[in-house]
Amino acid sequence: MSYKTILTVLCDPSQLPQLDGAAALATAQDAHLEVLCLGIDHSQAGYFFPGGTPYGLREAIDNALQDVTRLETMVRDRLAAAIDLRWSCESAVTQSGGMASLIGMRARFADLAVQSAPYAQGQPQDAVTATEAALFEGGCPVLILPRDAAPVMPPRGVLVAWNQSPEALAAIRRALPLLRQARMVELTCIDPGRSGPERSDPGGALAQMLTRHGVRTQVAVLARSGPRISDQLNRRATEIGADLVVMGAYGHSRLRQAILGGATRNMLEQAALPVFLAR
Repeated sequence: MSYKTILTVLCDPSQLPQLDGAAALATAQDAHLEVLCLGIDHSQAGYFFPGGTPYGLREAIDNALQDVTRLETMVRDRLAAAIDLRWSCESAVTQSGGMASLIGMRARFADLAVQSAPYAQGQPQDAVTATEAALFEGGCPVLILPRDAAPVMPPRGVLVAWNQSPEALAAIRRALPLLRQARMVELTCIDPGRSGPERSDPGGALAQMLTRHGVRTQVAVLARSGPRISDQLNRRATEIGADLVVMGAYGHSRLRQAILGGATRNMLEQAALPVFLAR
């Protein structure tokens, strides 16, 4: 099992560092890189003057088309010098309400999507939609890259956030190609419940499964030391010298995480390392 199709979705020239990270990963994995450039029409028909809707929409679509044409040119120029990379680039114009379905259709047939941290400073407003569309509409795992952190391939150390949830197990299964390459993988269990399915041996059955897959695995059971799990995961990743964090995405609803916060939302805001998400 390996990644043979890697997708990255760009909406703005500020995301070009994301393209570099995706290209580096595709080269390391001997995969084909698919780049989707989007021009987004954010206009709302109700705000045009009476009778002006057709003219306003036409102008908005023309502007989005010009934007995406410039972006595709930048992408092609940036990838033209890549020697060991197989890649393709397409562009499309869509209204903001159609983004999710368009990205989902592309992500459905990719092994992995690579996106920038959607809540990072300077990211376009459509970055969150692109990430969530790949996860939910496309059912595709997503590797989130912080602005100043390119993926280290093969990863030297990986922290796996294991909370015994279906989302976490799905992420681990989808991350197996990377886990096999790592020198060390730690299953980090924070304050596991004694009444949970693994009871007195949290991480034990999973470590056995991964070991049979050739993954160098160890288990760390930690007491919860703060109100936010994400803070403790980030600290632990630094302590063990991890290059990558693997975790299940959105154990709670996206609406709840948007309003109240949650481990996924907090990790996407704070992580200094690449984060592999799946559900």
